[in-house]
Amino acid sequence: MTGLRGNAAIVGAAQYKPEKYQTAPQMFHLEQVADLAGQALADAGLEASDLDGLVINGPHFHEASVFVPAMAAEYLGINVNFAEVVDLGGCTPVGMVWRAAAAIEMGLCEAVLCVLPARMAPFGPDEDPAWMAQAMRYGGHSTAFGAPEAEFDLPYGHMGQNTGYAMIAQRYAARYGYDPRAMAKIAADQRTNALANPQAIFHGQPLSIDDVLASKLVADPLRVLEIVMPVAGGAAVIVTSKEVAARTRHRPAFLKGFGEHLAFKSPSHAPEMTDTPIGVAARKAFSMAGVKSSDMDAAQIYDCYTITVLLTLEDAGFCPKGEGMPFVREHDLTWRGNFPLNTHGGQLSFGQAAAAGGMSQVIEAFTQIAGRAEDRQLKRCDQVFVSGTGGVMSEQGALILQGS
Repeated sequence: MTGLRGNAAIVGAAQYKPEKYQTAPQMFHLEQVADLAGQALADAGLEASDLDGLVINGPHFHEASVFVPAMAAEYLGINVNFAEVVDLGGCTPVGMVWRAAAAIEMGLCEAVLCVLPARMAPFGPDEDPAWMAQAMRYGGHSTAFGAPEAEFDLPYGHMGQNTGYAMIAQRYAARYGYDPRAMAKIAADQRTNALANPQAIFHGQPLSIDDVLASKLVADPLRVLEIVMPVAGGAAVIVTSKEVAARTRHRPAFLKGFGEHLAFKSPSHAPEMTDTPIGVAARKAFSMAGVKSSDMDAAQIYDCYTITVLLTLEDAGFCPKGEGMPFVREHDLTWRGNFPLNTHGGQLSFGQAAAAGGMSQVIEAFTQIAGRAEDRQLKRCDQVFVSGTGGVMSEQGALILQGS
């Protein structure tokens, strides 16, 4: 399969510690872009003048709805030869990284900033601060005239993310059976990882399987501790050429393979809800990198819900279809275990900072490969699988990252 040569790498990262929205400082998105860029460049040992590429998320950028890369580049004081806006929800970080790597390997640029601000921005005197609450009422669904969801989903009660993922879980139960304790174990094992990560919002708060099962039922069969808690945050990574990576501070994480697949917007339009787009994306990524799922030292899997993790484990090939729950029961998913999964705590225990939430998985993969994960550092970490998920299992992508 044609694809990347594996000559572009993540060399630096920055990530705000997740905070509750009401306690996090408000910053204009441009300020956050500059702050995160500065931190990521310092982490890599590079200067702003080294940057000649920019990938940013545009749809919810506070200061503008168009020309976002140009405005951000101007604010940063950089000239870029490659600029991109990525709008893939939780798959955005994965999409950003492979696009940056592809641009580098095509010779368009040498060092790309991928950045997602996710703290609240101050509202002006003519702006309605309630707009976000109103928009979130329907989750990722569009209420605009002419949108299929507005006609075929929302009037029938399919609104918000919880209903969509619960519907997928119900379908899985009907097709393969359902073990609530196995699903709760995913959340509990990831909390164990968060206990070794001082940056996680649930650091210092242990969680057992029984705790998960005793938590409030939100949308049958999903309980509140199987669902991410939205937080304020933001993240950035620097992707560079092999030549630039050679003069950076840490062991680079080279992008050897990627895949991306979008099959539908609403799961009500999916041919089979339990067969997800990550299957196609992961197969492309593994094939491009010339490796297998069994070669991975860790998996950083997008985890907006426990059912997302389960389906990704199956469809990415870590276990056969329908056997995800036995796989979870039989493996230790903690950083000390035989299948390290979301070693930073995952978004379930680290926190989900909007579209930047998925960058926590990318950054954790880089952190582990660079040998900088401190108390949760794996004994060996040379190859990591990373996934991203947007919408309701709608937009999915995969990365294979390898140490030099």
